Amino acid sequence: MARIAGIDLPKNKRGVIGLTYIFGIGRSTAAYLLEKAGISEDVKVSEWNDEQLTAIRNIINEEIKVEGALRSEVQLNIKRLMDIGCYRGLRHRKHLPLRGQRTKNNSRTRKGKRKTVANKKKATK
Repeated sequence: MARIAGIDLPKNKRGVIGLTYIFGIGRSTAAYLLEKAGISEDVKVSEWNDEQLTAIRNIINEEIKVEGALRSEVQLNIKRLMDIGCYRGLRHRKHLPLRGQRTKNNSRTRKGKRKTVANKKKATK
């Protein structure tokens, strides 16, 4: 079982894909890590030996911010935007999309479940 940065990597996947299970590592970063460690991208995670695992772990620890440290940095960046009151910070505060998407019809993921607003009653004569 390959365990890097507190994450169990899937055994049956190629190395490039397996490394992307770590938060903060995408395809290009995974390819860079394997190239620097001298491991082929096509070798499956289960076929890595202890030296290769140690080499990948060392490179990640030295060069890349992943998992908990990265998540906390992202949260601090969002908090900073909210504190200074910039447009993106206000959108975060209101739980609305912040990159220019339309909100009349879509953006249900960001806004959450619909909140029904009742119609105004018509006055009877």
